Amino acid sequence: MQDQKTSWVPLRSAELSAEVNPLGAQLSVLRDAGGRELLWNGDPAVWAGRAPLLFPIVGTLAGGSYRLGSKAYPLPRHGFARGRQFDVVAATSSKATFRLSADEATLQVYPFQFELDVDFALNGATLAVTSSVRNVGREEMPASIGYHPGFRWPLPYGEPRAAHFIEFADDENAPIRRLNADGLLSPQPHPTPVSHRRLALDDALFRDDVVIFDAIRSRSVSYGADKGPRLRVSYPDARYLGVWTKPGAPFICIEPWQGIADEAGFAGDFRTKLGVFTLAPGAAQSLTMQISLDDGPKLSG
Repeated sequence: MQDQKTSWVPLRSAELSAEVNPLGAQLSVLRDAGGRELLWNGDPAVWAGRAPLLFPIVGTLAGGSYRLGSKAYPLPRHGFARGRQFDVVAATSSKATFRLSADEATLQVYPFQFELDVDFALNGATLAVTSSVRNVGREEMPASIGYHPGFRWPLPYGEPRAAHFIEFADDENAPIRRLNADGLLSPQPHPTPVSHRRLALDDALFRDDVVIFDAIRSRSVSYGADKGPRLRVSYPDARYLGVWTKPGAPFICIEPWQGIADEAGFAGDFRTKLGVFTLAPGAAQSLTMQISLDDGPKLSG
């Protein structure tokens, strides 16, 4: 079970503590030095996720399946990794590595031999997560990968929910993308809701699901209020960034992706899907995310 805490792997530094569930290699607890909760608790009545890992797709597939040549394979939104048990390869007081390997069940829906390693490392006030997918088969392997952490909204530092915002390290003037009613990428761009590097968080922004930055310039964002500590999320190699909540819910997801939902009307081969990368036999690709607790309101770019 996802919330069976006996198997969760604890990590600790002087500034932060964390717990990782081997089911999905999911970051499931993140607390500051005072024990205050920074991560959403996964209440299934609202949203059962906490910080799911997205693989081998990000988002929704048109018609619920993808095509390789003449064969179609079904996959749910965001893929299967979040529902699979990872092996704990190594664990210390501040670091842990989890691994998912291809097996008979994954080959039925994703016919590739892969190894997916997820490394967690706590160092001071920063938790670094690096996910590396390796092609251990004999043919080229298309894939996508992404992060989906949900943070408390409001953060536990006394400021009201309405005072919270996301501040980008760089100007973000490019249009954004939205999803249609089927969870697919709408063709028309939308004006950016970012003003002076800040995205004001309001439930109305998420009535049409996730806000997608597909021409993201910033390599980090800062989340919080003008007063009190903020969380900084860095993503040095992500191609996309999603921001999402269920309207009214007490969490906000800041999601670095290397992949994206199907475009509405897409019927092509999976290898030509938007956001998919292709690995040669023996090759690997990584996606890194760092979550830092910043004492002050200034953003470290």
